[in-house]
Amino acid sequence: MSVIQIENRGRLRILTINNIKKRNALNRQGYLDLTKALLDADKDDTVTVLAITGAGNFYSSGNDIAGAFSDPVPEEERKAILTNLVKAFYTFSKLLIAVVNGPCIGISATTAALCDVIYAEKDAYFYTPFTSLGLCAEGCSSVTFPRILGKSKANEMLLLNHKLTAQEALQFNFVSEVFSMKDLNTKIWPRIEGFAKLPYKSIMTTKSLIKRFETEELEAANIVENEALGERITSEECIQAAMEFMQKKVKSSL
Repeated sequence: MSVIQIENRGRLRILTINNIKKRNALNRQGYLDLTKALLDADKDDTVTVLAITGAGNFYSSGNDIAGAFSDPVPEEERKAILTNLVKAFYTFSKLLIAVVNGPCIGISATTAALCDVIYAEKDAYFYTPFTSLGLCAEGCSSVTFPRILGKSKANEMLLLNHKLTAQEALQFNFVSEVFSMKDLNTKIWPRIEGFAKLPYKSIMTTKSLIKRFETEELEAANIVENEALGERITSEECIQAAMEFMQKKVKSSL
């Protein structure tokens, strides 16, 4: 069963990452299914707005590290899967909204930054613990984070593993609004459903104008980051960090 659930509300399509047992982590199939869901929505003339959220109280914990160990993917396939997912975000031509209902970690945080609008629940946070895992920036975050957050705060997140709270995210213009969970179904979703009634070709034209100078830069970042990530994955630092991560998971399950 796919971890990506699809719901249509008129011209609004909602993708829900539903893998609650693993805090909505994405394994290989999850990456493929999310990519397909983005591409399908972009081609579907009945869809004006696409929103992405998570089931339960997590948006997504990012990459399924345990799954990557138990079901390793060949390097060229890994590169293609990640490249295609990230590209599906920054080339999406319609209105793309992230409704971040809880912690947003790793690839889920970097791809959220590629969305047009982010709404974050007040207890949510954004966390990119790449260097603590011996990895590096991914999801075009080497471009988007400094552009959105400014150099110092972006470096704090990408180099020093800082957890960006929802309030900080609002302060630094990473999100548009912070909401309480009690308002999700009464205010946030009705508002987004209203967006879906706007003239969508007008939105697409304006979005293309806003992004006309960005796409090439994001394309280059996607390729360079993925190459660097491939080198980091096989490094001694990363292997040691991954082993320590797995040991912690085993201990916590005892």
